[in-house]
Amino acid sequence: MEKKVSFASFTAIGFMLFALFFGAGNLIFPAHLGQMAGDNIWIAAIGFLATGVGLPLLGVLAIAYSGSEDLQDLASRIHPIYGISFTVLLYLSIGPFFAAPRTATVAYEVGIAPFVPEQQFSLGLLIFSIVFFLIALVFSLFPARLVDNVGKILAPSLIVLLAILLVAAIINPMGTIGEPLEAYQVKSESFTNGFLEGYNTMDALASLVFGIIVIHTIMALGITNRRDIFFATAKAGGIATVLLGVIYLGIMYLGAMSTEELGFFENGGPVLNGTAIYYFGTFGAVILAGVIILACLTTAIGLIIANSEYFHTLIPRISYRTFVFIFTILTATVANFGLENIITFSIPVLMFLYPLAIVLILLTFTSKIFKDSRPVYVVATIVTFLISIFNGLESLTKSLEVEHYGWMKPIVNFYSDYLPLYDSGLGWLLPAIIVIIIGVLSNIGSKAAKI
Repeated sequence: MEKKVSFASFTAIGFMLFALFFGAGNLIFPAHLGQMAGDNIWIAAIGFLATGVGLPLLGVLAIAYSGSEDLQDLASRIHPIYGISFTVLLYLSIGPFFAAPRTATVAYEVGIAPFVPEQQFSLGLLIFSIVFFLIALVFSLFPARLVDNVGKILAPSLIVLLAILLVAAIINPMGTIGEPLEAYQVKSESFTNGFLEGYNTMDALASLVFGIIVIHTIMALGITNRRDIFFATAKAGGIATVLLGVIYLGIMYLGAMSTEELGFFENGGPVLNGTAIYYFGTFGAVILAGVIILACLTTAIGLIIANSEYFHTLIPRISYRTFVFIFTILTATVANFGLENIITFSIPVLMFLYPLAIVLILLTFTSKIFKDSRPVYVVATIVTFLISIFNGLESLTKSLEVEHYGWMKPIVNFYSDYLPLYDSGLGWLLPAIIVIIIGVLSNIGSKAAKI
């Protein structure tokens, strides 16, 4: 007989998942989006919530729905080599290469740097990153306590601190919402740009990793039936995503109304810092530092745990704790390259990886309809790969401020001329959906032929 789990336990797991998701990008990117979108904020917000909230929930549910042991097992439905390659790249992207280092750099640049003399900025980052990741190291060495440490302590503290700032902003608005910047002046483009801005949170990628943590936590509570695991995951995921959505909207609104008083910024960090100081002075900056550090620390812990557990299963002769030390040191090293460099080089990778992750989620939920036909998995993935890799290369050349490589131009021109939404970064979507539909119709056709 399955053990019944209390609402309090589901809530704790939901808070844990929220805290794992809610890190560096979840603070700075919504604030920046609010500034850019102006009075088109709510159209842009729908796009952002689709990729920043909807996709992460679907990713967690996809892992539970598939019954797979982990992401590699799920991705291996395409091919075992692809399963390992995709999973390794995804883990490294949300781990030591981009997302995990970003947790420390955002926490430092927004929460601590305002109190550090400019000439001591790099030294301050070095000292802060060492202390930050030493704390993350201690928590990561004891993953079994994750729900108690994160779900019951850090996450509620984070929500309370954020609520203080957002409620003050709602009760006493800093200014009126201004005109949108050029990229957001057309409503349809506002939605698309918001959709792509949600990529920067990396939460849809992380969901395919955090989903396993949630499932293991649920199973530890005595739930072992696959159907019950799925519904328990949905309850916990629902709590996490509702919290994410409400806070995103609040931060976007905060960003949108800040331009009159603060002006425009290159990222959302100064927006948050300026808003906190506007409402609460130095005390506000201290509150913000607490919010940032808690949010980023919880995400860093989750990412170090997830990477260490995965690579331990991949290379069992190296212990989990050894991997914790390896990834903590590597992440702290990358963090010292600075926030702008991390963001610049992460965008091309996200433009490549996100479409592959989204298509894998779509394939997972439609797999029963096309009877898990491997050709459908393979063709949909190849089609997406051949398009998304050029999205990534285009983003890379743009970030490096160089012309497209010569061999790219005819392919990019072809895609731009014939693929709907390609110039918006979504050219892969329609071809992938068409492949899935063909797979479904083929399955229906084969059934009809047998009858």
